[in-house]
Amino acid sequence: MRIRLRRREAPQLGVLGAIALGATLLSVAAGAGGAGDNGGRVAASAWRGLVGSPREQVAVGQRVIVVLNSPSLADQIASVGGRATEAQQRRWTAAALAADNLLIARLAQQGVLIRPEFRYARVLTGFSAPLDPRAVALLEHAPEVAGVYPVRIVYPASISSAMIEQGKLAPGASDRTDVTLPGFNGRGVTIALLDTGVEANHPYLLGQVGEGYDVVDSDTDPRASASPEDPSRFERHGTQMAGLVVGSEGPDKLNGIARGASVLPIRVAGWQREASGRWAVFGRSDQLVAGLERAVDPNADGVALDAARIALVGVAEPFAAFEDSPGARAVAGALRLDTLVVAPAGNDGFAGPGYGSISGPGGSRAALTVGAADLRTASSTVHLVLRAGLGSFFDRQVPLAGAVAPQRNLFLRLAALRRGRDPLDQASTPKLTDFFDEDGFSLVAGRAALVPAGSDPAYAAAQAVKAGASAVVLYGDTLPGGGIGLDEGVTVPVVSVPGWAGRAVLKALDSGRKSLVSMGKARRAGSRDEGHVAAFSSRGLAFDGFVKPDLVAPGVGLLTADPGRAEDGTARYSSLSGSSAAAAVVAGAGALLAQARPDLDASALKGLLAGTTHRLARESVAAQGAGELDLGAAYPAEAAALPTTLSFGRARQAGWHATRSLVLRNLSRRPLRMRVTADVRDRGGARGLVFAFAPARVRIAPGGIARVYIAARALSSTTSPIEGVFSVRLEGSAPIRVPWLVTVRPSRDRLLSALRLSAASFKPSDNAPAVLSFQAGRIAEGVQLQPVARLDLALRGPDGAKLGVLAQLRDLLPGRYAFGITGRDAKGDTLEPGRYRLLLTAYPTGEGSPGRARVTFTIR
Repeated sequence: MRIRLRRREAPQLGVLGAIALGATLLSVAAGAGGAGDNGGRVAASAWRGLVGSPREQVAVGQRVIVVLNSPSLADQIASVGGRATEAQQRRWTAAALAADNLLIARLAQQGVLIRPEFRYARVLTGFSAPLDPRAVALLEHAPEVAGVYPVRIVYPASISSAMIEQGKLAPGASDRTDVTLPGFNGRGVTIALLDTGVEANHPYLLGQVGEGYDVVDSDTDPRASASPEDPSRFERHGTQMAGLVVGSEGPDKLNGIARGASVLPIRVAGWQREASGRWAVFGRSDQLVAGLERAVDPNADGVALDAARIALVGVAEPFAAFEDSPGARAVAGALRLDTLVVAPAGNDGFAGPGYGSISGPGGSRAALTVGAADLRTASSTVHLVLRAGLGSFFDRQVPLAGAVAPQRNLFLRLAALRRGRDPLDQASTPKLTDFFDEDGFSLVAGRAALVPAGSDPAYAAAQAVKAGASAVVLYGDTLPGGGIGLDEGVTVPVVSVPGWAGRAVLKALDSGRKSLVSMGKARRAGSRDEGHVAAFSSRGLAFDGFVKPDLVAPGVGLLTADPGRAEDGTARYSSLSGSSAAAAVVAGAGALLAQARPDLDASALKGLLAGTTHRLARESVAAQGAGELDLGAAYPAEAAALPTTLSFGRARQAGWHATRSLVLRNLSRRPLRMRVTADVRDRGGARGLVFAFAPARVRIAPGGIARVYIAARALSSTTSPIEGVFSVRLEGSAPIRVPWLVTVRPSRDRLLSALRLSAASFKPSDNAPAVLSFQAGRIAEGVQLQPVARLDLALRGPDGAKLGVLAQLRDLLPGRYAFGITGRDAKGDTLEPGRYRLLLTAYPTGEGSPGRARVTFTIR
């Protein structure tokens, strides 16, 4: 029987379920963040639209990534110990591509025509292509195929120079990274930047950006492109990321972290059409894998000897921390080719104690996954009053969202958008034309513009400024202090108020009442979030139960370059917030360390950067990983531990036990004695958890390795996760930190539920199939995500005989899925009349038993 996916209910391989999930999680996470007007830390939802880019709904059609079992170049090189000649590498790359060709040719003989969009041979073997359900079914059953995976969407995870030089920026609006290694600037180190296009001729980047590749448009011009709909809107993220890493000689002595390093720009995201036909900035997971292929082989000659030392991924695949996804496999392949992949944790904030909100490819164990810390020491607030007539709607101290502070008390009339536009529509971002009446006169010139924040608050504020507004009051989600930060297009004070306050003013304006705003001079206030993981930064675990992120770094309000020119002709600069900004900081630190210690391989770099961090006292392991980046401690470190984090899985009850291993590497030129211990406060005690180490002490020769086994045992049952840090202590050297975590098994893993078949008895039909719908995966209490690693749909005949697996789907996010049952078998033959059973098996991503369900139907 052929199973046909109903297009309206769910795109191929259940992508709609992933989209619906994102909306659900964000609405729940908004409450989990827990900050309002009464103090406390800022909620994750407050940063929505300010980090990364707006997430437009994107249709990927029926694109899939097919991963083959044939060894890739990375596999072949690893099998010979990491050393291979150019001739060997070319031969192995050609063999991987030939495996693609053989499979495609064989399927063509069966009537299935495949036109690959991307071919992979270096970090993994396979290809991506748009395929119909019949082709997917054939590929899943092909012995050459390791798996068929859905293509998903990735998003960027995130004023003139005179403003910086003149010191007009409000406290907290922007920050500078304080990550340095005296005597080193990253010279000789290449960092591949997988992001949107980069403006290489920006004065801040001159001479630091090399020739790259444009994966999106398949050419060699990876420059930042302007929107086809609005030439004033550039792809910003790639230029901003490049500035954080290699920028130099900026205004007021502004510099990037590794200003001597070079950036290899690889455009894997940019202006593309989204589901409604409009243009938006995004990329696809198949484009990201193609970008990693180019990062390890920049000249595409099949040899990885010119691979970038570090690959900085600036995009993120939300809620996709699958360890076996094509992106995760590609990251592991890059590491085997000695390229360290630094990836953002994501910008989806708080999650539950189980699987968290980590984005892909940051869920890969091979990635160095970075969360964002807010280390700003101060922010600015203003006293804001909104009134109409003698009454006031709003009167309180609010944070300044933008970079420009009022230099005196402001008293302005309030003005709203053109009435033809729905003023309560907060979901859409206003356009410039919304600020003008039908005769072309500005509605907000010289006034304070009352504007819905929409999905892109910075852009909304910039349009109001273009229309002549003297101040901007955004309404909707309350924005955090400095959330918009430095933006060339926002040269007036910007504040935000709750949605109810904005609606009250709109009602007064509609009734003809004169409405006013008074805004006091800015006052400096201590930052509530200083020394914390930023509220928007995604938390772990990854879907395989491993601790992610690996570490955190500064990621809020970092000053950097921006594409384009200001009105005064100077170069544009901006500030960037997001876990991608934090990843850029770590990538820059990695370049400094690689220059200072050129003998380190990619795994050693990863181990040193993650293992020498310092712990943020009030943050969990799931939020910060090992802790905050400390490059000064990484430089002299003599040893590294891999993996950089440990997860012991799910505790069940008293007597539960699990064993993990830790590989210790001596990176020095002297023998080292090491011992592994658990911090005193983490040994269990009242929590009922004990550890044993075998061996507890090791002696490792210079350049050698040793393996230590760590056994954990629960002395009593527990209802909440337990976490801590192992210390690898060395004689005469600082210890290496390895965070660990034990999660709790849910009372029931229900991966399949709410099954419904539209008709229990039907005739075979391709045009009017019966529809099977069900819930796969779930979102448990506390926003605990439980995805499905693999879903099998198998058919049993009237006599109970096994008729094979009809469909096999991988990496499913929680959501509702619908399939059309046509009454045909996998070969396309019509089923004989009789009673049949369809068996559904959902395998979890981590530990645990699969979920099972069955549906019975009759073919007439």
